[in-house]
Amino acid sequence: MIAEHRAVAPLRVFLVVLFAVLVVFQTMSLPGQFAHMAKESPEDAYLRWPLTALAVFWVLCVQVVVVATWMLLARVKKDRIFDPASLRWVDAIVWAIAAAWVVLVGVFLYVGFRADDPGVPMVLFLMVVGVAVLGLLMVVMRALLRQATALRTDMEAVI
Repeated sequence: MIAEHRAVAPLRVFLVVLFAVLVVFQTMSLPGQFAHMAKESPEDAYLRWPLTALAVFWVLCVQVVVVATWMLLARVKKDRIFDPASLRWVDAIVWAIAAAWVVLVGVFLYVGFRADDPGVPMVLFLMVVGVAVLGLLMVVMRALLRQATALRTDMEAVI
C-alpha cells in the first residue's frame, strides 16, 4: 500500500494540470479553433457551433472523470476506497464515458454515411472502439471494487 500512497500526490498534481488545460481548451482554444475554421472555410461555417458543442461536451466528460478520480484518490489516501461510497464515483466515471461514447457513435454514423474518403470514418471507428474498451474496462473495475468492498465488509464483520 506504500507504493499506492506515493503515487497519489504526483497523480493529483497531474490531475490539476490536466483539469486546468481542459478548462483552457473548453473556454478558449476549441471555440477559437472552430471560429477560425468558419472564417477560413465559409462553406463549412455551419459546423462551427455543432462542433464547438461536441468538443466542449467531450471535454466536460473528461472533466467528470478527472473529478471522480480525484475523489477516489482521496478515498485511497484515507484507506476508504473499499467502501460503498466509492462506487458512486466509479459510476460517475462509467456514465461520463458512456455519454461520450454514445455521442461519438452518433458522430461516427453521421460522418460515416456522408464521407467520400474512408480516413476520417476509420479514425472515428478507432475512437469508438477505444472508448468502448475504456468504458467496459471501467465496468469490470467497478465489479472488482464491489467484490473487494463486500469481502472487506465481511472481514470486518468477522473481526
